[in-house]
Amino acid sequence: MTFLTRGLLVIAAAGAIAFPSLPPTDAPPPATTEKGAVSHPVSGYSPLNVEYYMADDYLGWIRPGLNFTIVGVTDFAPGKKPVVEIKMTDDLGMPLDRKGAVTPGPIAPRFVPATYDPATGYYTDLLVASNGNPTRETAGTFEEIAIGHYKYTFALALGSFDATKPATLRVGGRRTMTDIIGKDYWAVDTFKDFVPSTGATATAWAATTAQACNNCHEVLALHGGNYRHVKTCAMCHNPNNMKGGIAEFNGMHYWHLIHAGHAEDVGEVTYPQLLSNCDGCHDKTAANGKTWQTKPSRSACGGCHVDVNFDTGEGHGDFPQVDDSQCASCHVPDSGEEWDASIVGAHKLNYESKQVRGLKMEIVGATNVKPGMAPTVQIKVTNKDDGSKVDPTKLSTFSPILGGPTYDYQWYFREDARTKATYDAATNVATYTFTGKIPADAKGSVVFSADIYRTVNLKRADGGPDRSYRDAAVNDIKYYSTSTAPVEIRRVSVDLAKCNKCHDRLALHGEQRLVGQECVICHNPKKDDKDRRPPDQYPVESIDMKRMTHRIHTGDLLWNDFTIYGYGNNPINFNEVTFPMDRRNCIACHETATDFLPGEDPRRVDVPTPRDFFSPQGPTTAACLGCHDSKGAAAHAYLNYAPFGEACTACHGPNSDWAPNVVHAR
Repeated sequence: MTFLTRGLLVIAAAGAIAFPSLPPTDAPPPATTEKGAVSHPVSGYSPLNVEYYMADDYLGWIRPGLNFTIVGVTDFAPGKKPVVEIKMTDDLGMPLDRKGAVTPGPIAPRFVPATYDPATGYYTDLLVASNGNPTRETAGTFEEIAIGHYKYTFALALGSFDATKPATLRVGGRRTMTDIIGKDYWAVDTFKDFVPSTGATATAWAATTAQACNNCHEVLALHGGNYRHVKTCAMCHNPNNMKGGIAEFNGMHYWHLIHAGHAEDVGEVTYPQLLSNCDGCHDKTAANGKTWQTKPSRSACGGCHVDVNFDTGEGHGDFPQVDDSQCASCHVPDSGEEWDASIVGAHKLNYESKQVRGLKMEIVGATNVKPGMAPTVQIKVTNKDDGSKVDPTKLSTFSPILGGPTYDYQWYFREDARTKATYDAATNVATYTFTGKIPADAKGSVVFSADIYRTVNLKRADGGPDRSYRDAAVNDIKYYSTSTAPVEIRRVSVDLAKCNKCHDRLALHGEQRLVGQECVICHNPKKDDKDRRPPDQYPVESIDMKRMTHRIHTGDLLWNDFTIYGYGNNPINFNEVTFPMDRRNCIACHETATDFLPGEDPRRVDVPTPRDFFSPQGPTTAACLGCHDSKGAAAHAYLNYAPFGEACTACHGPNSDWAPNVVHAR
């Protein structure tokens, strides 16, 4: 191959554009500045991306990214081979060479043509393989207009269809770069919605959005990564193409089946929120985001409700349904009632019920917050709907919590205050003195919180049995110093709003714990499941937050068993948990992409891990081995652990070549 000189000017239609050259195949790895620091933060790239750490000259040669623009379409008609004019650019909008000669990485586009019926809301893929499956077009011919500007002629002629109805052309594809930078670039799916007979812009499928999927999946990358938008999924996985022996893959059935964990070909799926939260996937901001309310069908509803037999009526009130013509007669979109036959009503979430008044708690003060003393805490509780007073001693649970020290929790008390607290109706303040005392040798700051809820019986409009629900207050968190030193709040390493992008509403331990800063009080380095684990199942398992949470989310990728004994002394195994995105995306949960290591704070304590390869583990080791649980990883950590501390930051500290944000970059 003849290599072009860096800076060669290629005369394109838009003018003179500078293209960097292709270096030899044995070019050095991506360059970084000293200590792994970035040479510059490139616009559009975060510390999660390997491009963030590339030196200017290497980045200029790589020309990161792949994007398609559909310039125009001709011959999109029955019996003809469509011609698509497209442009291929990098993430800075500069042209890319399809063959990978002028710019690195050959590009392989994929085209999917489909018609859309507004009356039904379904697509029909116009290309069908010999086995009857809908397919895509890749075997056509390219005409180069200029570097990055091409005309593609389909290899296959389109079958019969109504050219006066809307159609969608999807373009996506891969730029192969694995041998150069260790990964490929995939274009975000690009669509052209139009009426073939006139070329006019048309309105097509918009039942949800890619963002709704990516709240959990980060990037929806299916069939080997080739398809990256739910609209593309709908173009093939529709009832018009998925018929006969492949009818179960009709998307409106199959996608429900997958997320409900009932798709045998996919296997167990850990859906991270309530299945009845239809808005979790059906983005109500989309043009047709309420389709799930207006178009009930046996296929869609049967994906989740697998216990219903529509042919016999079993599980359906003994009402057989041979087709979908009568579904909407009973299942109207929204009656305004809760838990009736209406679609919105039947899927009402407990915490959204108008019967739930809501509780609000506030820690208004604390005294005797000194080593060796039993503190007294004052808590005010009100109804959220009207701000009226609530006596917490009359609620189902009123349990103040005290823990410390905040730099690394090691002890806590959670006490039932319903019979021991005093309530002042005039001030609406409940006062409680703990029976537990702050350790005599305590230093630093402590935290106060509380679990407060009332049990509410929610009435069903359909006359069914009441639904029991815990109407819990969001846990207030207040910090106090045990000395004259300034108050030290507990570090925040996880953003609860990020948790709830996937979990919708993270409400743990019976829906009474709603704040991550309360979770870490109990799930501290010294805590294990001894209180719940039967002695014949020893050794105990640590429930330290940083270790436990990483292990849970690693789930089915763990090398070793991870089972915790919980309430009722029941074992809970997490080895089947399926995490729906790339675990290297630490910022999906964490506050920032660069602040993962706790640093060399001598106050941080080790984590007893008797079920692991070695115990105890340092705070950094416990976190990292949460995901990296192999014997090799444990040996590496063990060799870098001394009685007086860990050596992690020597190699993995901030701005180092092996900092967590660098090694997890993609």
